[in-house]
This record gives sequence, structure tokens and C-alpha cells, in this order.
Amino acid sequence: MTRRGWRPWPRNPWLQRLFVGAVLIALGCLAWGFFWEPRQLVERDHELALPGWPRDCDGLRLDVIADTHTGSPHNGLDKLDEIVARLIASDAPAVLMAGDYVILSVLGGSYISADELAPHLKPLTARKPVYAVLGNHDWWKDGLRVRAALEAAGVTVLEDQAREVRLNGCRLWIVGIGDKWETRHDIPAAFAQVSDDAPAIALTHNPDLLPDIPPRATLTIAGHTHGGQVRLPWLGTPVLPAQERYAGGYIVENGKSLFVSTGIGTSILPVRFGVPPEISRLKLRAAAHAPAQAAR
Repeated sequence: MTRRGWRPWPRNPWLQRLFVGAVLIALGCLAWGFFWEPRQLVERDHELALPGWPRDCDGLRLDVIADTHTGSPHNGLDKLDEIVARLIASDAPAVLMAGDYVILSVLGGSYISADELAPHLKPLTARKPVYAVLGNHDWWKDGLRVRAALEAAGVTVLEDQAREVRLNGCRLWIVGIGDKWETRHDIPAAFAQVSDDAPAIALTHNPDLLPDIPPRATLTIAGHTHGGQVRLPWLGTPVLPAQERYAGGYIVENGKSLFVSTGIGTSILPVRFGVPPEISRLKLRAAAHAPAQAAR
């Protein structure tokens, strides 16, 4: 029995079709966000025109991955193996990893320790150098143990440390900065290790550190945001664990260049909608050769 004057189903056939259509669209969006898109893995090219980038390094390629969160739904060790295979096949001479390799908690996830996942990176480190920093989830799950596991697999972990490298004839510095939330992130100490004027790439987890990164860095690379995991038409990203302007892509702010990878795994809710899991393939150009790519 219903209340007088209230009908649970509209009598107008047009309204009935509209209601059914809205329900089907909502169910389709849920299926896409929770089951289809999180299973994907895209390789997206980003060409960045960097002020001060030397001509000797023009065209250098770097692959960036962030927030793999192995153990999140649709993102187990088999997915990590696929990521490794894609990175091995890439023409980039090095890989940068921007933190959060494990999960703290995510609905439907299953925790996989760094000791379990790190050996799956060995085929990659046997082929090309891999540089990494740790993220907040890594520190929540014993950052020192995560670091030890990655290093045992051949990954060079840089926490407030700089390393001079040579890639395809390009000499540069990789400067790893500790996580903004969970470590001291001693930026001056890290850059004090840069001993000449070769270009420097700062690698960190949380892009909110950008205002503190010195102009000495030609480019800062970060992750952490997952691109918000959900990007809606006209509304953008409803939830973001960083400043909205750092959601993802290439950003230039106060003369500083930042690239934020939107990552691969998920956290809290296993949903991705409009932000597919991504391997970011960077091509670094001298500013005179190509226009800067707009932030996504």
C-alpha cells in the first residue's frame, strides 16, 4: 500500500524510458569504474619542452610509473609482470618510480609485501637502470623494509640523495626527495650533492613539495594523486590528496616544471573513471624545439 498521491512508478511512458535509461547509465558507469577501467594499462606519451634543458639531452626518453599499489583489486603480481614487460620493451633507457608500491588498505584488496613483489622487478633492472623513491604507503608498511626489498631487486632508491647518471650520452642528475608526509625530506641536503651544472631531475612522491624544490631542478617528477582516480566531465576530480592544480600531467608554476603521473593502482576505493592506469612515457625536449604540453 502506498501513501495517497504518491506513485512509485511514473505513468508517463516518456518518463518511464528516461528513468530506465538513467538507471542503465548509472550501472554502466559503476561497471566501467570498478571493473573495466582499473584492469586497463595504457602507455601515454608526454613531450615536455623544458627551459634550460641542454641540446645534448634533447629527445631523452624516460618511463615513469607511480602508485603501483600491488595488491589493490585487479592489480596483483600478474599486473606487475605486465608492467615490467611493457617497460622492458620500451625504448626509454631508464625508468623512474615515484613511490607507493604496497597498499595500506583498499576495499577488496589483498596485501602483498615488498619482499613478495620486488623480485618481479628483477627482469627490468637486469635490462636498464631503475631509480625510485618511497611513498607514504611504503612508510606506513615499514619503509626501511620496502627500501631493502627494492634494492635487493636491483632498484636504486634515492631518499634525499642525488645520483649522477649517463643515459644515451646525456649526463644528468637524479635527485630523490623523501615523501612530504612521512619523512623529513631534506631537500637542501639532497641538492647539495649535485656538484656541477648538468641538468637535475627531482624525483619525489608528493607533488605538493614543488614550492620547496629549488630552481636548480630542471624538472620535478611525482605521483601520489592517482589523478583523483575519478575525473568527471565538467566537474573535474572530486577528491584529490594534493593541491588540485597538481592533479596530473605537465604543470609549469613560478618558472618550475612539474610532471605528475596519474599512477596505476588504487587506494581506499578500487575505482578509476576517466583516469586509466598509466605508464607515462616522457620525451624531454629543449624548450626551443617544442611547445610545452598543457596540464591534463
